[in-house]
Amino acid sequence: MRTDGRRTDQLRPVRLEPGYTRYAEGSVLITQGNTVVLCNATVDDHLPTWMLKEGSERGWVTAEYAMLPRATHLRSPRETTPQARTQEIRRLIGRSLRAAVNLELLGKRQVIVDCDVLQADGGTRTASITGGYVALALALRRLIAQGVIPPETLVSPVAAVSVGIVGGEALLDLAYDEDLRAEVDMNIVMNAEGRYVEVQGTAEHQPFDRAALDHLLDLAAGGIGALLAAQREALAGA
Repeated sequence: MRTDGRRTDQLRPVRLEPGYTRYAEGSVLITQGNTVVLCNATVDDHLPTWMLKEGSERGWVTAEYAMLPRATHLRSPRETTPQARTQEIRRLIGRSLRAAVNLELLGKRQVIVDCDVLQADGGTRTASITGGYVALALALRRLIAQGVIPPETLVSPVAAVSVGIVGGEALLDLAYDEDLRAEVDMNIVMNAEGRYVEVQGTAEHQPFDRAALDHLLDLAAGGIGALLAAQREALAGA
């Protein structure tokens, strides 16, 4: 039995609250168990400098990620210079969200998705991707409604979840206390077509075999299916 009473293949309760902030073109508050992340999407009609130097005609989607000082049990100093972990998570979120967009159809503009962790209890990067997609979709939906970009700019929804092996048992959607004890820890990003965007996996102690990997991927696919359904419901009601 897990500490919160969930089955091995059960997600923590998920809630997506679209339109959470007033000014962002797209915003959502995602709550997954005790993890809470605010995602805001901003449409910027200026491309990054490096793309301008290349003479690019396509658009761009990027992400920022930060954890508030009291997102955890103890206060962490506010990051003025992003640490290596923060940079890696930002790149992961950005790669994942770009997989949901046809950058050629986006035109010469970028969308910046800010993911701020208000409360952390494991799975902050995966919750940022799942919530970040909803914020991104809301922002692009405005441009589509205005006739600025075609509907085909949004390609396929993406969502993410963690899986791992704890105490010899494969678990879906690890809370912090489970992640802390995990022998194997993985983050999986998939789109609505069932295709993988990213697979990050590490054996913290003993190496794992192909059968364990396949089981973890199956667990993740089931969880991501439920997260994609939650995204659809949130966007339908926005």
